[in-house]
Amino acid sequence: MTVESAKSSPQAQTISALRRALPQILAVSVKNVLLFVFGMSLGFPTILIPNLSGGDPDEKIVLGVDAISWIGSVNLLCVPLGCFLSGYVTQPFGRRRSMQFVTVPFLAAWLIFQYATEPWHVFLALCITGFSGGLLEAPTLTYLAEVTTPNLRGVLAATSSVSVIVGILAQFLLGTFLHWRSVALASSVLPIVACALLFFVPESPYWLVMKNRQTDAQKSIAWLRGWLPVDDVLIEYKEFYEQLNKNKTKRESSQGPQGEVSALAKIKENLKLFTKKNFLWPFGLVTLTFGVGHFSGMTPLQTYAVKIFATFNVPINKYYATIILGVAEALGCILSSILVHFVGKRRMNFFSLLGTGCCFFVVATYAQTINVKFLEASHLETKIGPQLEGQSWVPMIFLIGAAFFSHTGIRILPWMLIGEVYYSDIRATASGFSAAASYILGFIANKIFFSMISFLTLPGTFWFYTAVALLGVISLYYWLPETEGKTLFQITEHFSGGEQLDNKVSNFLRLRKLQKKQQALDGGGKGVENAAFDEEPAKRCEVLDVRL
Repeated sequence: MTVESAKSSPQAQTISALRRALPQILAVSVKNVLLFVFGMSLGFPTILIPNLSGGDPDEKIVLGVDAISWIGSVNLLCVPLGCFLSGYVTQPFGRRRSMQFVTVPFLAAWLIFQYATEPWHVFLALCITGFSGGLLEAPTLTYLAEVTTPNLRGVLAATSSVSVIVGILAQFLLGTFLHWRSVALASSVLPIVACALLFFVPESPYWLVMKNRQTDAQKSIAWLRGWLPVDDVLIEYKEFYEQLNKNKTKRESSQGPQGEVSALAKIKENLKLFTKKNFLWPFGLVTLTFGVGHFSGMTPLQTYAVKIFATFNVPINKYYATIILGVAEALGCILSSILVHFVGKRRMNFFSLLGTGCCFFVVATYAQTINVKFLEASHLETKIGPQLEGQSWVPMIFLIGAAFFSHTGIRILPWMLIGEVYYSDIRATASGFSAAASYILGFIANKIFFSMISFLTLPGTFWFYTAVALLGVISLYYWLPETEGKTLFQITEHFSGGEQLDNKVSNFLRLRKLQKKQQALDGGGKGVENAAFDEEPAKRCEVLDVRL
């Protein structure tokens, strides 16, 4: 849709940029409360592992080494099960209602943690949180992509990862001062809050139009455009509606005449969508970025942070060190959300991987120098503790540095890509598949961590993470296009084999000035940009050089 083509009322033309952005920020922020809850569930195993390892004489639930390894990974194993169902639930019930539905199992899981008396209670609750997190992926990712404009999408997508990391950090903080059961009880409040807040934001206009709920779609657009009266967005709604139907007709005509088909034939036809280039190419890219992110070391470090800090006998309390690590993750996400709009996803990703690789290389070399081979804190304290005296700040600083660098790019990049690289017909389901791939890889990275240390030793494991980070830089340099500032249509066209994206970052600040200048030249008769719903690119407007 072109900038000039969307005529609007005088009121719509005069509202401020802040008023245009604020409803999108609020909608995404409410969704982020639920991601905060998910982050708390991801951080909870880090609290459980030291408490259930036998160090607390008053704890009734005590687990062995093998069971402890499952605590760090079983929730990640269950996430893909929810992811595979996530898209199918999201499409018929809607993005907002699906997110509200997920709050129920989250609440149940926290209550099971609180009243657990047997090991299987703990594992059941972990499975429920993992499955619930999987169900959460498609609605949150598609909702973000469908209610934000291109100039805000990258920044607001980064806030999703910030919310998850802050949720993890919150658990680290609570676990330092409270018993793990009290942490679970406190965590049970957040799903209720998230469910209530979701009543105050609109459903995705994409989904409403697909369900032929035209009045609700108009209200949703009006809300997202700055709380305007519905009459002020009718022209924009009409163009948006025509675009979606035009794209739908184009895709249906490319598939040939179908007529009335059976349910089985329709299922087969839908499955064919996932064998085409415009799914396989972006899915492969997203999976690659997830793989590099998990196997460059941050996933095991986050899960086993307390044990790793204890192994290196860091100069401060191991729980405080874990809190600082969580703060570093959050700061990395915040920095990424600020810079990604100006620097772009590619450069942030390369900066992230190079920094992460260097940090793990230093830690590996340090561990080799002082002969730290395995993850056994008691062994270190009795045999090589004196060697660490005065130097143990080195692994702590660089492990925290790895956490910071990884979260400026590679840990959050694929989550940004998921909402952008799939076209609308498969976006919800494909998002679930991609998220499932992420958690399968995360489960593997966590589960084999102890085995890698046994086979490669601790220095060898960290050198392996360094190698993955460097290989990630090389591979993504050739395969990752720059999507920052591009419209959904431009991005999906790239992955469909159409017009290819360049690796330049669109500067929306400059483009807005050009828009105002062009509108002034037109005598104010042209409407404002209609960038919230951008499946169709601009065919003209060379002065502005922008597709919205």
